[in-house]
Parts: sequence; C-alpha cells; structure tokens
Amino acid sequence: MIIYGVALLAFCYVIGQLLGEYLGQLIGVDANVGGVGFAMLLLVLLNDWLRKKNYLDPLTENGVQFWSQMYIPIIVAMAATQNVKVAVSSGLIALFAGLVPVVIGLAVIPFLSRLSKSASRAPHGNPQ
Repeated sequence: MIIYGVALLAFCYVIGQLLGEYLGQLIGVDANVGGVGFAMLLLVLLNDWLRKKNYLDPLTENGVQFWSQMYIPIIVAMAATQNVKVAVSSGLIALFAGLVPVVIGLAVIPFLSRLSKSASRAPHGNPQ
C-alpha cells in the first residue's frame, strides 16, 4: 500500500534528522549536520534491502518509489530556504559567497551554448 511508502519515508526522515543533530553536537556545531543526507541514504538502503528480501508488494513499492522521488526536491528546497535565511542574517560576506557562483554560472551559459552548437555541427564518422 502507498501508505507504507509514507511510513518508510517518515521513519528515514526522523532517523536522519536525529543522526544529523547528534553529529552536530559531536563536532560542536549548533546545527543539524547532514540530516537530510542521512535520511536519503537510509531511504535508499532500506528500499534496496526490502526489495532484495522481497518484503515489498507492488503497491508498497510504488508508494516507496513515489515518495522517494518527491522527497529529494522537497527536502532540498526546505534546506535551501533555511540556508538563505542564515545567509541573509549573517551579513554581506555570506550573500557575496552565494551571489558570485550564480553570476559566474549565468555568464558561462552563453559560452556553453555556443560550444554545444559548434560541437553538434562537427562532422561525425570517418572522413574519407
């Protein structure tokens, strides 16, 4: 059933957040360090293990797959929002460190586009 996918996701999220909090305390940082990564890794490992043991029926597997695909963009977006709030409250250096890669990336796009077009016009195959 699809609800088992939600339950597995919730379990992985809680365990990942706890591991991230404990890791932060262990290294002396007052933050969650890698909780989202731990949760995603745990979700992948549990999903693989359950599939190998044949514990997942097709409906449950569909639920796990659906929520696995939904989990990554949602959680990454939530983490990015928190990072922006911290950066704005931290001062200009943090904003500058975030803006520079964005500006460089935007400046490189036209170059990459021209490079891609010239590579696609190059002849393919063996010249005779």
